[in-house]
Amino acid sequence: MSSSHTSFSSLALRVSAGLTSVIAVGIAACGGGGSNATGTLRLSLTDAPTCGYDNVWVTVEKVRIHASSTAADTDGGWSEVVLATPQRIDLLTLTNGTLLPLGQTALPAGKYTQMRLVLGSTSPSGSPNGTLANSIKPTGGQEVALTTPSALQSGLKMNVDIDVAADTVADFAIDFDACKSFVKAGSSGQYLLKPVLSVIPILSSKIVGWVDPAMAANGVATTVSAQVDGVPVKSTPPNSDGRFELFPIRTGTYDLVITSSGRVNAVMTGVPVTSAGATTIGSTTVRLAPPASAASAVASGTVTVSGSGVGTNGSVRAVQSLSGTKMEVGHANADGTTGTYGLRLPTAAPASVAYAASAAAFTFMSDLPATAGKYRLEATTPTVTTPLPYVLTLTGDTTVPTFVYP
Repeated sequence: MSSSHTSFSSLALRVSAGLTSVIAVGIAACGGGGSNATGTLRLSLTDAPTCGYDNVWVTVEKVRIHASSTAADTDGGWSEVVLATPQRIDLLTLTNGTLLPLGQTALPAGKYTQMRLVLGSTSPSGSPNGTLANSIKPTGGQEVALTTPSALQSGLKMNVDIDVAADTVADFAIDFDACKSFVKAGSSGQYLLKPVLSVIPILSSKIVGWVDPAMAANGVATTVSAQVDGVPVKSTPPNSDGRFELFPIRTGTYDLVITSSGRVNAVMTGVPVTSAGATTIGSTTVRLAPPASAASAVASGTVTVSGSGVGTNGSVRAVQSLSGTKMEVGHANADGTTGTYGLRLPTAAPASVAYAASAAAFTFMSDLPATAGKYRLEATTPTVTTPLPYVLTLTGDTTVPTFVYP
């Protein structure tokens, strides 16, 4: 992402308007300024799409911010935005540009480089008996507690680059990538929180568009993402009517990547995002509809540590290229215990169309047949960021040689 990245996930929450009235601001010690001049930091939460879950519940207590990226939990200089009452919220309700205001706090003017999202360890007061503070419900499964080893003590750490100017409001959103943030731990039934968080300035810029309504039907997994050189910056599933909104997003030029069950992977190149407002892709009558893919297949394997045969909390992403454009078209977290993963991908060649303002139709052109089913898989672990690659042509279900980290 072009926003500040960490190995933690982006949190975005949606609640009713009434919740905003119970969010209070707590101000702790001073942050990073060298004078008496102050500005305001205002925070919201938003979410990217998830995959394979019906609900992901987290209980949020506060957000902490510091001028030093190396400041410890007990060091002085922290400022805080505190919720008056911890709130338990389903992250999966926060896609398509939905923002939850968390509050704001006055800070000494200056640069801030560390932020922490602090989760609660107990469900909010008044919750029904048996309510879990932080939990996940896999599709077709039962709700289980999330294992959150460090989140409940010091918070989920994000390295940020935020300038708070005197007498102004710095408006930012914490973006939680739910699809990449949870790891199944073998047959134990447990899920580990491996958060992937980024912090994005809230501007008026956004991308709004529509996909074929069939791509938004129940049971169809569709994701629209803005990418730069094959790295997603902002992503969302469409609404039930096919409308999608990528917000907040920085100004720049993006590849708009569309992946959907039963369709080829597709990209619209050269999509501009400016400070003037929304970039609109089509309308309710002019929609993005990538060609069908007659078949798909599963690439599966393991990510392990050399000599141990155990999982690494690693992940694998699938990258596909066409006409000089690289795009991420799939991602899977490896099992936290066994290291296994699986990615279902279309076997047909990808397709592309160039951005044109006020286009009357979108005609996707299929790439050369030689690119059909051709993917580059890249494995990473939290401690080794250099990816291990493997290139394959997928014609049927395939077992990929094990990614082994030393």
